[in-house]
Amino acid sequence: MNVTTRIAPAGMDEAEWNVRCDLAALYRLMAHYRMTDFIYTHISARLPGPENHFLINQYGVLFEDMRASGLVKIDLDGNIVNQDAQSAKNVNQAGFTIHSAIHSARHDLRFVIHTHTAAGMAVAAQEQGLLPISQHSMKFYGKLSYHKYEGIALDEEECPRLVADLGPTNKAMILVNHGLLVGGTNAADAFLEIYYLERSCQAQVAALSGGAKLNIPSEEVCRHTAAQFQRPEPQRSAHLEMVWDAACRQIEHAPIDYRS
Repeated sequence: MNVTTRIAPAGMDEAEWNVRCDLAALYRLMAHYRMTDFIYTHISARLPGPENHFLINQYGVLFEDMRASGLVKIDLDGNIVNQDAQSAKNVNQAGFTIHSAIHSARHDLRFVIHTHTAAGMAVAAQEQGLLPISQHSMKFYGKLSYHKYEGIALDEEECPRLVADLGPTNKAMILVNHGLLVGGTNAADAFLEIYYLERSCQAQVAALSGGAKLNIPSEEVCRHTAAQFQRPEPQRSAHLEMVWDAACRQIEHAPIDYRS
């Protein structure tokens, strides 16, 4: 997927470099679609291999400036791996708490995105949650989890409850009074999940602001629509590759390449 100029630097495994490029692209795309919260929130990715190593952003770097080489390798506890004085980097360990919980329990979700967008926070504050009032939102019908707010996610004791609320199969969750959380089998999968969930929240906020009575389809139609979004393999993989290539073309012309 979008492998142009993806030449791994000396001494780095090609598989790790590809994950780095995909993760840097995700950060740039979150900036492109204005899903950032200054230097806060995070996207993480599991690296191949049995070491339980992950990549996350260097704390303080803006999403639109993210580069593959600047991402930081950490362990499951958020500790930096192979840190040295010459290349000292800083990560927000507390920010990895939510991600570590998901990565520990759901190895199928290799990329995890957490956002604090205005629309996402607005729907997270609404008692009814996400309403099936748009085609985008019906993608998540019966497949969206909710996690009750417990304060800033600094307490590791919250992790089991967060994992239990996400469940074994859902890939998207609304963190009540907080924001949005999605995971994906790859970068493209995670990108589409957050794209559809964010658009769904934007549509809901706009619809509710109009004050008119909402038109909510029947449960039968909602379930049917949700099922239509589930593409069989290999059609799903081909679709994700097409979407990812198109998305990455939107960020290819920045002064500093994300694949550097």
